[in-house]
Amino acid sequence: MTSGGKRVFSASVIIILTLVALGAGFPVRFGELAGEALGAVTSMFGWFYLISVFGFIIFLVSLALSKYGKIRLGPQESRPSYSFFSWVSMLLAAGFGVGLVFYGMAEPMQHYLKPPFGDMPGETPEAARYAIQYAFFNWGVHQWAAFSVVGLIIGYFQFRKGQAGLVSSVLSSVTAKHPAARRFGPALDVFAVVATVMGVATSLGLGVLQMNGGLHFVFGVEENWQWQFIIMGVMFCAYMASTWSGLDKGIKRLSNLNMIICIGLMLYVLFTGPTLEILKTITMGIGDYLQNFIGMSLRMSPYDGNDWNSSWTVFYWAWVIAWSPFVGTFVARVSRGRTIKEYVVGVLIVPPLLACLWIGVFGGAALNMELTGDIGLAAATDANITSALFEMFDLMPFSGVLSVVAICLIFIFLVTSADSASYIVAQMTDGGSINPPLYKRIVWGVLIAAICLTLISTGGLKGLQSASVLSALPFTFIIYGMIVVLVKELRADRRQMLSQLYRRHGETPVGADVFEADTLADEERMRRAPEVKNRRVNPRDHH
Repeated sequence: MTSGGKRVFSASVIIILTLVALGAGFPVRFGELAGEALGAVTSMFGWFYLISVFGFIIFLVSLALSKYGKIRLGPQESRPSYSFFSWVSMLLAAGFGVGLVFYGMAEPMQHYLKPPFGDMPGETPEAARYAIQYAFFNWGVHQWAAFSVVGLIIGYFQFRKGQAGLVSSVLSSVTAKHPAARRFGPALDVFAVVATVMGVATSLGLGVLQMNGGLHFVFGVEENWQWQFIIMGVMFCAYMASTWSGLDKGIKRLSNLNMIICIGLMLYVLFTGPTLEILKTITMGIGDYLQNFIGMSLRMSPYDGNDWNSSWTVFYWAWVIAWSPFVGTFVARVSRGRTIKEYVVGVLIVPPLLACLWIGVFGGAALNMELTGDIGLAAATDANITSALFEMFDLMPFSGVLSVVAICLIFIFLVTSADSASYIVAQMTDGGSINPPLYKRIVWGVLIAAICLTLISTGGLKGLQSASVLSALPFTFIIYGMIVVLVKELRADRRQMLSQLYRRHGETPVGADVFEADTLADEERMRRAPEVKNRRVNPRDHH
């Protein structure tokens, strides 16, 4: 471990243990203070989050469609390290898999009871349509915008520029010019590690509570800390075994299994539920989502004081920005060799599309059941969101089998998230190493499990979750700085590649306009046609 890595490791552990001690020792007061601070930040800066996330989407799409779209995250001759299926599976597992399983059905039901912004009465067909529209929006393209931006930038600098996969490495070109700012490099890495560990620990802890709720509903086990410790213990053993296996065996295999179970469960609900109504719901939801995309992206309530946006959309955006150092670094790690265009299409479209399909199937089935039968599913969801999915399964054929499969799916998602988090945090505290040492992955895996158990037993999870989301505000400004650095590097990178191309083939561009009009595809064409050497470029050759 380098001296810088040791400092980041030590400082991160001290800060995290201090926050955990506060959360465990004073859970009520710590939770109140963190919640009040988070409420103040989301209220004052909600507009900033909305504009920023929407701006990230515009930036990514513009970059993919630009002349830089063919630049690879790695040497230009490199190719993707993973198949498309494995790649998307790992994206989902690290991004929002377990959250989607729980909230894919529950969130539409909550919006059905209390429509967004209070635009209409709840528990009506209009409210059901609105619920699907906003559930698609909250789990769609925007949720992946911050992940995608951070992952793209870190992947570019790590695999194409040969730098460490760290936030500080990306901004090193800026801090190097200002000696007084150099000391902030390790501080940025510590900041990313603390936000990642707090976010992952609280998410795993909440996942354990939700699994306990599912086991209580299906098997009647007690919802208490003893069972929660047992669940966490089994999970710890599982993700330690996966960590021992490494990225290519452990996380990859678990992610592929997750994807297969997800697709199987989704198809079962589609074909045993109200199939036609579900298909209509998905089609209608996508249409409403696309039609109102810009309006929903920037909608606020400056006149009526409605706080729905702060409680839902703004909180989601802050959460994904706070998680972007972890998910972005992991996405970068598994995206080596892909072009910028492939990356943007894959990360910004495929996972959100799968999320909309999941919500359309599960949320559409639940809403249809509620509207046609008034079976009390919405009320049950409002009473206990952790058992909402199992309440719906109880109304379907082979409900017991479905519930067991869902519990297994949640468990595997949690194991994959913990494994990937241990890997990425170990990388962050090992100088950005692509393959951090096993002992460091185990240390962070143990520490994350210990944090979960401590907070579960003391009731401090919510407070630490609020504290972790607060990190989104400063990190948004860091992302802006990373974007500026990336644009400058891409311009320099392209100029250098084209200059080398012409020198290699003895050509002289006839003008700056032709030089800029060339694409990276020219290199492949020239490589295959050596006879073009030593001749002057003719503008007609580019048509």
